[in-house]
Amino acid sequence: MINFLFDLYRPNSRERQAISTPEYRINRQIRAREVRLIDQNNENVGVVTLFRALELAEAADQDLVEVAPNAVPPVCRIMDFGKFQYEKQRRERKAKKAQKIVEVKQVRLNPATDDYHLGFKMEDAKRWLADGNKVRFSIRFRGRQNLHTELGYSRLVRISQDMKDVSTVEQTPLLEGNTMTMMLAPLAEKVEKAEKPERPERPAVPQVEKKQD
Repeated sequence: MINFLFDLYRPNSRERQAISTPEYRINRQIRAREVRLIDQNNENVGVVTLFRALELAEAADQDLVEVAPNAVPPVCRIMDFGKFQYEKQRRERKAKKAQKIVEVKQVRLNPATDDYHLGFKMEDAKRWLADGNKVRFSIRFRGRQNLHTELGYSRLVRISQDMKDVSTVEQTPLLEGNTMTMMLAPLAEKVEKAEKPERPERPAVPQVEKKQD
């Protein structure tokens, strides 16, 4: 019987141009015999046959979209599917744009790194922290340097103290094998100020004195 009803039903231009998506079944892609229908006005029509739901979608010049395929019976909604997809993608792009991707930058040192070259590396680290990224400092010990790892520890502690105005210590100096690492994270208030720059004040409007007659 259902096959006979489908033979009577002729797809309109909207169905012929239906957007193919693995996420939703629409119109003739729906396979259930009965569906719980929500109409274009967000009214719960109740359980109807698929043929009746397709008729109502056709009358509204919109699509029948299966929004909850695992429900019993499946839930379908009458909507403009093209507009629905556009709005969904726009929200996803907006959410993705709003997400802050935090990178972990690397600063590699050795016990013999002098203060001159360390200064350049710390300037890079401050710039990365200002951008909201984390910075991992690492000191690698070779040969007899492994006998004096406390020197590397002292250097990393001094670096964290010199950068406390722009960072917080997320991981204290930790020795793993022949490498000692320390992780610095940006201060929360610094990141917020960078993301929300202060609004410049408007210049005062000069007042013109009126000439007295």
